[in-house]
Amino acid sequence: MSIKVAISQKPPVLLDLEASMARALETIEEAANSGANIVVFPEAYLPGYPTWIWRLSPGKDMALGNTIHAKLRENSVDIQAGDLDPLCEAARQHKMVVVIGMNERDSTYSGTTLYNTLVVIGTDGQILNHHRKMMPTNPERMVWGMGDASGLKVVETPYGRLGALICWENYMPLARYALFSQDIDIYIAPTWDSGEVWISSMHHIAREGGCWVLSTATAMTGSDIPDDFPDRDSLFDQDEWINPGDAVIIKPFGGVHAGPLHQEKEILFAEIDLEDARRSRKALDVSGHYNRPDIFNLEVDRGSKPPIKFIDDCE
Repeated sequence: MSIKVAISQKPPVLLDLEASMARALETIEEAANSGANIVVFPEAYLPGYPTWIWRLSPGKDMALGNTIHAKLRENSVDIQAGDLDPLCEAARQHKMVVVIGMNERDSTYSGTTLYNTLVVIGTDGQILNHHRKMMPTNPERMVWGMGDASGLKVVETPYGRLGALICWENYMPLARYALFSQDIDIYIAPTWDSGEVWISSMHHIAREGGCWVLSTATAMTGSDIPDDFPDRDSLFDQDEWINPGDAVIIKPFGGVHAGPLHQEKEILFAEIDLEDARRSRKALDVSGHYNRPDIFNLEVDRGSKPPIKFIDDCE
Protein backbone atom coordinates (compact mmCIF):
# COMPACT_ATOMS: atom_id res chain seq x y z
CA MET A 1 0.00 0.00 0.00
CA SER A 2 1.47 3.33 -1.07
CA ILE A 3 0.65 6.49 0.87
CA LYS A 4 1.86 10.09 0.91
CA VAL A 5 3.33 11.59 4.07
CA ALA A 6 4.02 15.21 4.94
CA ILE A 7 6.52 16.27 7.62
CA SER A 8 6.32 19.91 8.59
CA GLN A 9 9.23 21.75 10.17
CA LYS A 10 7.65 25.18 9.86
CA PRO A 11 7.96 27.22 13.07
CA PRO A 12 5.03 28.05 15.34
CA VAL A 13 4.50 31.44 16.99
CA LEU A 14 6.43 30.82 20.17
CA LEU A 15 4.33 31.14 23.35
CA ASP A 16 1.16 32.00 21.39
CA LEU A 17 -1.24 29.05 21.27
CA GLU A 18 -3.92 30.72 19.15
CA ALA A 19 -1.46 31.87 16.48
CA SER A 20 0.40 28.53 16.51
CA MET A 21 -2.89 26.65 16.12
CA ALA A 22 -3.71 28.82 13.11
CA ARG A 23 -0.35 27.93 11.55
CA ALA A 24 -0.96 24.23 12.21
CA LEU A 25 -4.33 24.43 10.45
CA GLU A 26 -2.71 26.20 7.48
CA THR A 27 -0.10 23.45 7.29
CA ILE A 28 -2.74 20.73 7.37
CA GLU A 29 -4.59 22.48 4.55
CA GLU A 30 -1.39 22.72 2.50
CA ALA A 31 -0.58 19.06 3.11
CA ALA A 32 -4.11 18.01 2.19
CA ASN A 33 -4.00 20.02 -1.03
CA SER A 34 -0.81 18.11 -1.92
CA GLY A 35 -2.55 14.79 -1.39
CA ALA A 36 -0.93 13.83 1.92
CA ASN A 37 -2.51 11.08 4.01
CA ILE A 38 -0.43 11.72 7.14
CA VAL A 39 0.97 15.00 8.41
CA VAL A 40 3.60 15.13 11.18
CA PHE A 41 4.55 18.14 13.29
CA PRO A 42 7.64 18.55 15.53
CA GLU A 43 8.03 18.04 19.26
CA ALA A 44 6.10 20.56 21.41
CA TYR A 45 4.86 22.44 18.34
CA LEU A 46 1.99 24.01 20.28
CA PRO A 47 3.04 26.69 21.19
CA GLY A 48 6.71 25.85 20.58
CA TYR A 49 9.60 23.97 22.13
CA PRO A 50 11.04 25.77 25.22
CA THR A 51 14.41 26.38 23.62
CA TRP A 52 15.16 29.16 26.12
CA ILE A 53 15.86 26.60 28.86
CA TRP A 54 19.21 25.76 27.23
CA ARG A 55 20.21 29.45 27.41
CA LEU A 56 19.14 30.50 30.90
CA SER A 57 21.78 30.54 33.63
CA PRO A 58 20.78 28.49 36.69
CA GLY A 59 20.05 30.76 39.63
CA LYS A 60 20.94 33.97 37.80
CA ASP A 61 17.99 33.85 35.38
CA MET A 62 15.43 32.22 37.68
CA ALA A 63 13.06 35.21 37.70
CA LEU A 64 13.16 35.44 33.90
CA GLY A 65 12.61 31.70 33.63
CA ASN A 66 9.59 31.93 35.91
CA THR A 67 8.12 34.76 33.80
CA ILE A 68 8.54 32.80 30.57
CA HIS A 69 7.16 29.62 32.12
CA ALA A 70 4.03 31.44 33.29
CA LYS A 71 3.40 32.57 29.72
CA LEU A 72 3.99 29.04 28.44
CA ARG A 73 1.50 27.68 30.96
CA GLU A 74 -1.10 30.24 29.90
CA ASN A 75 -0.63 29.17 26.27
CA SER A 76 -0.41 25.43 26.81
CA VAL A 77 -2.98 22.95 25.51
CA ASP A 78 -5.86 21.80 27.70
CA ILE A 79 -7.14 18.72 25.90
CA GLN A 80 -10.05 18.27 28.31
CA ALA A 81 -11.25 21.79 27.51
CA GLY A 82 -11.36 21.04 23.78
CA ASP A 83 -8.27 22.99 22.72
CA LEU A 84 -7.54 20.37 20.05
CA ASP A 85 -11.03 20.46 18.54
CA PRO A 86 -9.96 22.57 15.52
CA LEU A 87 -7.21 20.06 14.66
CA CYS A 88 -9.56 17.12 15.13
CA GLU A 89 -12.09 18.72 12.81
CA ALA A 90 -9.42 19.43 10.18
CA ALA A 91 -8.25 15.80 10.33
CA ARG A 92 -11.86 14.64 9.90
CA GLN A 93 -12.60 17.00 7.01
CA HIS A 94 -9.47 16.01 5.09
CA LYS A 95 -9.55 12.33 6.15
CA MET A 96 -5.95 12.69 7.30
CA VAL A 97 -3.94 11.36 10.22
CA VAL A 98 -2.40 14.22 12.20
CA VAL A 99 0.54 13.66 14.55
CA ILE A 100 1.40 16.74 16.60
CA GLY A 101 3.45 17.62 19.66
CA MET A 102 2.40 20.12 22.32
CA ASN A 103 2.91 21.54 25.76
CA GLU A 104 -0.07 20.05 27.58
CA ARG A 105 -1.49 21.40 30.83
CA ASP A 106 -2.93 18.89 33.26
CA SER A 107 -6.35 20.34 34.07
CA THR A 108 -7.65 17.14 35.68
CA TYR A 109 -5.46 17.00 38.78
CA SER A 110 -2.91 19.71 39.50
CA GLY A 111 -4.20 22.28 37.00
CA THR A 112 -0.64 23.53 36.63
CA THR A 113 1.86 20.83 35.66
CA LEU A 114 2.87 20.77 32.01
CA TYR A 115 3.73 17.70 29.95
CA ASN A 116 5.56 17.20 26.67
CA THR A 117 2.73 15.46 24.84
CA LEU A 118 2.21 13.90 21.42
CA VAL A 119 -1.20 12.98 20.06
CA VAL A 120 -2.25 10.96 17.04
CA ILE A 121 -5.55 12.15 15.55
CA GLY A 122 -7.36 9.72 13.27
CA THR A 123 -9.23 10.31 10.02
CA ASP A 124 -12.51 10.45 11.95
CA GLY A 125 -11.23 13.30 14.11
CA GLN A 126 -10.82 11.15 17.20
CA ILE A 127 -7.65 11.12 19.30
CA LEU A 128 -6.20 7.64 18.76
CA ASN A 129 -3.27 8.00 21.14
CA HIS A 130 -2.15 10.47 23.81
CA HIS A 131 1.47 10.04 24.84
CA ARG A 132 3.32 12.08 27.46
CA LYS A 133 7.11 12.07 27.32
CA MET A 134 8.23 9.64 29.99
CA MET A 135 11.54 11.31 30.81
CA PRO A 136 12.17 15.02 30.09
CA THR A 137 15.79 15.64 29.13
CA ASN A 138 18.16 17.60 31.39
CA PRO A 139 16.77 21.18 31.87
CA GLU A 140 13.45 20.09 30.36
CA ARG A 141 12.68 18.73 33.83
CA MET A 142 12.23 22.33 34.99
CA VAL A 143 9.40 22.65 32.43
CA TRP A 144 7.64 19.28 32.13
CA GLY A 145 6.51 16.53 34.44
CA MET A 146 7.20 12.86 33.72
CA GLY A 147 4.53 10.96 31.82
CA ASP A 148 3.55 7.33 32.27
CA ALA A 149 3.47 4.52 29.69
CA SER A 150 -0.25 4.65 28.98
CA GLY A 151 0.50 6.13 25.57
CA LEU A 152 3.22 3.64 24.66
CA LYS A 153 1.04 2.24 21.90
CA VAL A 154 0.98 1.56 18.18
CA VAL A 155 -2.39 2.49 16.69
CA GLU A 156 -4.24 1.26 13.61
CA THR A 157 -5.04 3.83 10.91
CA PRO A 158 -6.17 3.52 7.27
CA TYR A 159 -2.57 4.40 6.37
CA GLY A 160 -0.73 1.85 8.45
CA ARG A 161 0.09 1.14 12.07
CA LEU A 162 1.72 4.19 13.71
CA GLY A 163 3.79 4.52 16.86
CA ALA A 164 5.86 7.41 18.21
CA LEU A 165 8.46 8.37 20.77
CA ILE A 166 9.49 11.93 21.56
CA CYS A 167 13.08 13.16 21.08
CA TRP A 168 15.49 11.39 23.44
CA GLU A 169 12.89 8.76 24.34
CA ASN A 170 14.18 7.29 21.09
CA TYR A 171 17.44 6.52 22.92
CA MET A 172 15.54 4.29 25.38
CA PRO A 173 16.00 0.75 24.00
CA LEU A 174 13.15 -0.78 25.95
CA ALA A 175 10.71 1.93 24.86
CA ARG A 176 11.67 1.31 21.23
CA TYR A 177 11.21 -2.43 21.69
CA ALA A 178 7.76 -1.83 23.16
CA LEU A 179 6.76 -0.21 19.86
CA PHE A 180 8.56 -2.76 17.66
CA SER A 181 6.59 -5.55 19.34
CA GLN A 182 3.23 -4.05 18.27
CA ASP A 183 3.44 -4.72 14.52
CA ILE A 184 4.57 -1.21 13.63
CA ASP A 185 4.70 0.12 10.06
CA ILE A 186 5.59 3.79 10.65
CA TYR A 187 7.72 4.96 13.56
CA ILE A 188 7.50 8.70 14.21
CA ALA A 189 10.19 10.60 16.12
CA PRO A 190 9.32 14.29 16.65
CA THR A 191 12.31 15.98 18.23
CA TRP A 192 14.31 19.10 18.99
CA ASP A 193 17.52 17.26 18.06
CA SER A 194 19.05 17.47 14.59
CA GLY A 195 22.22 16.85 12.62
CA GLU A 196 24.22 13.85 11.51
CA VAL A 197 24.28 12.01 14.84
CA TRP A 198 20.52 12.22 15.24
CA ILE A 199 19.89 11.11 11.66
CA SER A 200 22.28 8.18 12.12
CA SER A 201 20.12 7.12 15.08
CA MET A 202 17.07 7.19 12.82
CA HIS A 203 18.90 4.85 10.42
CA HIS A 204 19.59 2.50 13.31
CA ILE A 205 15.95 2.53 14.43
CA ALA A 206 14.73 1.83 10.89
CA ARG A 207 17.05 -1.17 10.66
CA GLU A 208 16.38 -2.38 14.19
CA GLY A 209 12.60 -2.10 13.94
CA GLY A 210 12.11 -2.88 10.26
CA CYS A 211 9.85 0.15 9.85
CA TRP A 212 9.61 3.51 8.17
CA VAL A 213 11.03 6.29 10.36
CA LEU A 214 9.75 9.86 10.11
CA SER A 215 11.54 12.55 12.12
CA THR A 216 11.67 16.32 12.33
CA ALA A 217 12.55 19.22 14.58
CA THR A 218 11.35 22.82 14.16
CA ALA A 219 13.30 24.90 11.66
CA MET A 220 13.67 28.19 13.51
CA THR A 221 15.78 31.32 13.38
CA GLY A 222 16.14 34.12 15.88
CA SER A 223 13.86 36.23 13.72
CA ASP A 224 11.02 33.79 14.46
CA ILE A 225 11.03 34.74 18.14
CA PRO A 226 8.12 37.18 18.67
CA ASP A 227 8.86 40.75 19.69
CA ASP A 228 6.97 40.34 22.97
CA PHE A 229 9.05 37.35 24.11
CA PRO A 230 10.44 38.28 27.56
CA ASP A 231 14.01 39.59 27.32
CA ARG A 232 14.22 38.29 23.75
CA ASP A 233 17.35 40.14 22.65
CA SER A 234 19.45 38.90 25.56
CA LEU A 235 18.63 35.26 24.74
CA PHE A 236 18.48 35.16 20.94
CA ASP A 237 20.37 36.57 17.98
CA GLN A 238 18.00 37.60 15.20
CA ASP A 239 20.28 36.13 12.52
CA GLU A 240 21.06 32.77 14.11
CA TRP A 241 19.67 29.40 13.15
CA ILE A 242 18.33 28.11 16.46
CA ASN A 243 17.44 24.76 14.88
CA PRO A 244 17.89 23.62 11.24
CA GLY A 245 14.90 21.24 11.31
CA ASP A 246 16.41 18.33 9.36
CA ALA A 247 13.10 16.60 8.55
CA VAL A 248 13.94 13.17 7.18
CA ILE A 249 12.34 9.91 6.10
CA ILE A 250 14.35 6.71 6.54
CA LYS A 251 13.54 3.48 4.71
CA PRO A 252 12.92 0.23 6.57
CA PHE A 253 16.31 -1.38 7.26
CA GLY A 254 18.04 2.00 6.74
CA GLY A 255 18.80 4.47 3.97
CA VAL A 256 17.49 7.98 3.34
CA HIS A 257 14.23 8.04 1.39
CA ALA A 258 13.64 11.82 1.54
CA GLY A 259 15.42 14.78 3.12
CA PRO A 260 16.97 15.87 5.31
CA LEU A 261 15.32 19.25 4.88
CA HIS A 262 18.06 21.49 6.28
CA GLN A 263 17.45 25.13 7.25
CA GLU A 264 14.21 25.34 5.31
CA LYS A 265 10.92 26.36 6.92
CA GLU A 266 8.91 24.03 4.73
CA ILE A 267 7.15 20.66 4.47
CA LEU A 268 8.90 17.47 3.36
CA PHE A 269 6.65 15.31 1.16
CA ALA A 270 7.23 11.73 0.05
CA GLU A 271 5.44 8.59 -1.10
CA ILE A 272 6.11 5.47 0.96
CA ASP A 273 5.06 1.84 0.56
CA LEU A 274 3.93 0.18 3.81
CA GLU A 275 4.75 -3.28 2.47
CA ASP A 276 8.45 -2.35 2.52
CA ALA A 277 8.39 -2.49 6.33
CA ARG A 278 7.03 -6.02 6.47
CA ARG A 279 9.41 -7.25 3.80
CA SER A 280 12.40 -5.81 5.65
CA ARG A 281 11.64 -7.91 8.75
CA LYS A 282 12.25 -11.18 6.91
CA ALA A 283 15.96 -10.88 7.75
CA LEU A 284 15.69 -9.15 11.13
CA ASP A 285 12.58 -9.17 13.31
CA VAL A 286 13.64 -8.23 16.84
CA SER A 287 10.26 -9.03 18.39
CA GLY A 288 9.78 -12.17 16.31
CA HIS A 289 12.19 -14.71 14.86
CA TYR A 290 15.30 -12.72 15.89
CA ASN A 291 14.40 -12.76 19.57
CA ARG A 292 14.94 -15.12 22.52
CA PRO A 293 11.91 -14.74 24.80
CA ASP A 294 13.10 -17.81 26.71
CA ILE A 295 16.10 -15.73 27.83
CA PHE A 296 14.87 -12.14 27.82
CA ASN A 297 11.62 -10.88 29.29
CA LEU A 298 10.17 -7.36 29.17
CA GLU A 299 7.10 -6.28 31.09
CA VAL A 300 5.60 -2.85 30.36
CA ASP A 301 3.07 -1.31 32.74
CA ARG A 302 0.78 0.78 30.50
CA GLY A 303 -1.66 1.55 33.26
CA SER A 304 -2.33 5.25 33.85
CA LYS A 305 -0.79 6.64 37.02
CA PRO A 306 -3.13 9.26 38.49
CA PRO A 307 -1.73 11.09 41.53
CA ILE A 308 -4.80 10.37 43.66
CA LYS A 309 -7.79 8.06 43.94
CA PHE A 310 -10.97 9.33 45.57
CA ILE A 311 -13.37 6.90 47.24
CA ASP A 312 -16.74 8.58 47.76
CA ASP A 313 -19.77 7.30 49.65
CA CYS A 314 -22.30 5.58 47.42
CA GLU A 315 -25.19 6.90 49.49
